[in-house]
Amino acid sequence: MKKSNFRIVALLVVATLSTIAFTTADPSVDQIIKKAEDKFRGTQTTAEMAITIQRPKWSRTMELKSWAKGTKYSMTLITAPARDKGTVFLKKDKEVWNWIPSVERTIKLPPSMMSQSWMGTDLTNDDLVKESSMVKDFEHTLLGKEMMGGKSCYKIESVAKEDAAVVWGKVISWIDVKDYIQMKAEFYDEDEELVNTFTGLNVKMMGGKMIASKMEIIPATKKTQKTTLEYKSIDFTTPIGDDFFTVQNMKKVK
Repeated sequence: MKKSNFRIVALLVVATLSTIAFTTADPSVDQIIKKAEDKFRGTQTTAEMAITIQRPKWSRTMELKSWAKGTKYSMTLITAPARDKGTVFLKKDKEVWNWIPSVERTIKLPPSMMSQSWMGTDLTNDDLVKESSMVKDFEHTLLGKEMMGGKSCYKIESVAKEDAAVVWGKVISWIDVKDYIQMKAEFYDEDEELVNTFTGLNVKMMGGKMIASKMEIIPATKKTQKTTLEYKSIDFTTPIGDDFFTVQNMKKVK
C-alpha cells in the first residue's frame, strides 16, 4: 500500500473511532442529574402512593394523592388514615402552604421548617414538596460508576451551592446508566455528617416510564426505623392547569 493511501485509511479509521466515541459517550453529569430528576418531574404528574412509618414498637401507614407540574407547582393530599384525611400541602414557586382541616386553618411554612420531619416520617418537608432542585441548587461531580441494586450506576457527588436555600449540604447519588433511575442516595448535612440513606426498589414500568416504584429512607443514627414510600399508580400525561395549584383549591381537592 502506498504511503498516501495508508495515511488516508488511517485518517478514516481515526475519524470513525472518534465518531463512535462521541456517539457512545456518557452524558454530562448535569444531564444525568436532570434526567433522573425528570423521572418524577415531568411536564405534569398525578400519583397515588402509600407511606409507611416503621419504628421499633409501632408502625402506621398513610395514603396520599399528589399532583405536580414541572418544578414550579405541587399539591399533596392525605386520604388516610381518618385523623389525617384532608390535610393538604401546596408548593407554588418557592412558597409552601399547609391546610389543616381539623382546625380549618391554612399555614404558610417558613424556610426554617423545610428541614423538619414531614408528618412524623423520616422525610423532610422539602423532600415531600421538592422545594429545592438538584439541578439548580447543587454543583455535581461524576465520581465514576458502581454496581447498585444489580444495575450499573453513575456515582455522583452533589454539593449545595453557597447561595442555595437547601436542607442538605451534600448528596451522593447512584443513578442507573440505562434508565436514569436513582437506585441509592446518601444525604449529608452541612457538616458532612450522614443523615439519611435512600434506596430505590421494585423497578418496573409505571406510567410509561421505568421507575423505582418503592423507596426506603433509613436514618443514619436510627437504623431500627425507616420510612417506606410505594407508588400505587402514576400518570405523566394527564394535563393539569396552573389554576389547580391555588390556596383556595387546597380546601376542595379530592
